[in-house]
Amino acid sequence: MRALISLASLLVVLAIIGVLVKKQLATTQAPVPALQAPGAAAPTGSVRAQSQQIQQQVQQQMEGLMQKPRSLPDDESK
Repeated sequence: MRALISLASLLVVLAIIGVLVKKQLATTQAPVPALQAPGAAAPTGSVRAQSQQIQQQVQQQMEGLMQKPRSLPDDESK
């Protein structure tokens, strides 16, 4: 009798774990939208083309940030 209850509880635990794993895998396989700047068009084409487009966007943003002049802090401690 004890063995039967142990086996039944083990099967229940395995079923619960199976359901949780299935839910977890279903959420990780959902498509994730690409990060875009506001007003940018949605990327189309293959994953490679989307990757290259994102790389170009990041490169353009970095170049734009590098071109902005920074104001120097005033040294009032002198």
